Amino acid sequence: MLSSLVAAFISGEAVGAARRARRAVLIYTFAAITILTGLGFLVGAAYAAAARRFGTIEAASSFGIVFIVIGFVAVGIHSLSGRTRKREAAGRRGADLATIASVAAVSLLPALLRAPSLLKGKAGLAGIIGPALAILAYGIYRENVKPEDEKPID
Repeated sequence: MLSSLVAAFISGEAVGAARRARRAVLIYTFAAITILTGLGFLVGAAYAAAARRFGTIEAASSFGIVFIVIGFVAVGIHSLSGRTRKREAAGRRGADLATIASVAAVSLLPALLRAPSLLKGKAGLAGIIGPALAILAYGIYRENVKPEDEKPID
């Protein structure tokens, strides 16, 4: 009975959230269309004023050049920000991998310590010390390696 009440509450909330989201999408779409239409008329008015003052060919070529430059600037900014996002994502992946490895090692340690047969003799001890030393060596290596953007260019 309680689960059906919770499900009804959740589904009612989901329907309400979907209605609000649909209404917001419609309003924002309408606003975007009207704003873009207004910007189009402003560009048209600016072109008409420039054509009256400088001539049709000069105004058209000036507007064309300005829009081409704006497009190239936008692509350049996107390219630069994309490189930054890729670098940040790579850093996050490395940090996430280190976190996962440390959590796996810490969570596996009690199981290894509870199994005394694994720790008997040199082979069992090497089975624990070897990977621990490898992780330590990798950590030292990563700490001493320069990041990709600091490496000298050949």
